[in-house]
Amino acid sequence: MNSLILILILIFGGGIISFLLNKFLPILRDAFVVLVMLAISYLFFTIDHAEQFDFEIGGISLQWGFTYAGYLFGIIVAGLGFLSILYSTAFMKGKDRLGYFYMNFLFSIGAMFGILMSRDLVSLFFFWEIMTWSSYFIVIYSGKEVNGRGLKYILFSAIGAYAMLMAIVILYGFIGSFMLEDVFNSIYALSTGYQIAIAVLLMIGFGVKTAIMPVHVWAPDAYSESPMAYTALFSGALSKMGVFGFALVLFNLVSGQNWLINEIVAWLAAITSVLATFYAVIQKDAKKLLAYSSIAQLGYIVVGLASGTYLGVMAGIFLAVLHAVFKGTLFMAVGAVERQAGTTDMTQVSGLIRKMPWTFFATLISIITLAGIPPLGGFVGKWMLYEALITSDRYYLVIMIFLSSTAAFLYSYRILFGLFLGQEEPEFAHVKEAPLVMLIPMLLLAGISVLTGSFPGLVMQPIQEAMLVLGFENRLPDMDWWQLTVLFNTWGDKVVLQNVMISIMGVFLVALTFITIKGYKKQRYVTTKDISSSGEIIQPEDNMTFQIDFYKPFERAIWPMLKRNIDTYYTEFGNGLEAFFDFVKRIYNGNGQFYAIYVMAFLALLLLAGSEYFGF
Repeated sequence: MNSLILILILIFGGGIISFLLNKFLPILRDAFVVLVMLAISYLFFTIDHAEQFDFEIGGISLQWGFTYAGYLFGIIVAGLGFLSILYSTAFMKGKDRLGYFYMNFLFSIGAMFGILMSRDLVSLFFFWEIMTWSSYFIVIYSGKEVNGRGLKYILFSAIGAYAMLMAIVILYGFIGSFMLEDVFNSIYALSTGYQIAIAVLLMIGFGVKTAIMPVHVWAPDAYSESPMAYTALFSGALSKMGVFGFALVLFNLVSGQNWLINEIVAWLAAITSVLATFYAVIQKDAKKLLAYSSIAQLGYIVVGLASGTYLGVMAGIFLAVLHAVFKGTLFMAVGAVERQAGTTDMTQVSGLIRKMPWTFFATLISIITLAGIPPLGGFVGKWMLYEALITSDRYYLVIMIFLSSTAAFLYSYRILFGLFLGQEEPEFAHVKEAPLVMLIPMLLLAGISVLTGSFPGLVMQPIQEAMLVLGFENRLPDMDWWQLTVLFNTWGDKVVLQNVMISIMGVFLVALTFITIKGYKKQRYVTTKDISSSGEIIQPEDNMTFQIDFYKPFERAIWPMLKRNIDTYYTEFGNGLEAFFDFVKRIYNGNGQFYAIYVMAFLALLLLAGSEYFGF
């Protein structure tokens, strides 16, 4: 049997069987979903790149097969999908409706594989809708605020889907084919206006999943309120389907004379990264902080793609791969804190470094990667992005990205201090380290963050091949594109990241050894209630830690930018529509006499105006 079909049969069939097992043999459910995902990952990593599947439905020719680009993003889906499933077997233990959860989890993964193997617009749209609906069912899994975050997510997803569908219909009307290859080869035969319209419609669809302003408002609640076992995949892999779509549009459907589209997209992404970073800084809940951080990081990625330069695009895709790794780790780590401590509110829980040292270690590695500190991969990606923007004279974009990246240090430190490095509280004395099944995925992903920083070339070669398949023009056929950066060429006597890594890791190990030895000495731990209070009696429920107003001066400074967010405008627009529909409802009240009056009034108006406007 064709391997592509076998992957889809296994994953969608596995989803249905996991739902049935939960009803009749729940003891086998967890082992089954892990084995299914392991088998799918094995099939994916051993698949022949040249393998494809052609068939016809209702006279429409369809084609499936992984390109180099699809395979690169598929590695994210397969790897993170397996680790997230493994993690979820412990994280979701004891929760209700697990058959429903795992079925939609697997359906999401299967849909992402389907998107990446689609070589025609019909298949792409079909799998895109499966991905949307399966992720929506997990967003509302908890049953809370279904009319809030659930409705917001599905509403924006529907807007994106209809925009994509309109673009597909227009393309088929002009080109007469749904095949992506035919579309890309024929698009420039269309007028500039139609090219722009099609590109904008598709980017609205892909932009929703990438959470780019102004269609990002669903993401903070959806990311933070979904089960963390799924959010690791949601933010890490599902959002990359939008990145994949953006790359297809920018490299194939936006021609050289439409460079303005690239600039608009780049600026929207840059603004998204800055504002989302500011919102992340002022969050008190670690899950909400990571949700806004994800939006900001996706902004970096899209800026790189929209730059249109070799280094910029390579940096964007490199950061996309890296984002899946470190953000998957962070959501898993915060999920572990939520499971063990019962909350992720950074004004309540603190001082967990002794209770959860391995979770802290995974978080620390991922935070260093996120912040772009050498020697980890985040430094490589951000350096390349800065260099690409500077060498292409986009200095204002450099300022925006640098502002966002610098402010990211604030929320990076906040999540480390808030959950792990603060004062120990007696109410969390019972907390223990997360189960091994949850630690293994986190530590493996943290290890990948270290590996990509030390040996970024492992990822650069597949990225260059993916860029060529995505439609990026090759004007430098005789060299590896990553050699354009001063990080990897001989200008300045070549930067050797391994030496930097060894030095930093040496300092880290010395500090860790010192803290460990010091920790064995007898100490008196001081809680936030054990302070001088000028004669006032501190009650147990009083929280005196400064974590409550951690960045209050900074929050005051940026509040004018944040006090009126885009949700307000959407709400006002929705209220306006509701008032308009109420007015229409009063006019069309079901009374036949009123309808007769409306008809007579319209006919009278038509007769009065007919001679002037209609020629009778």
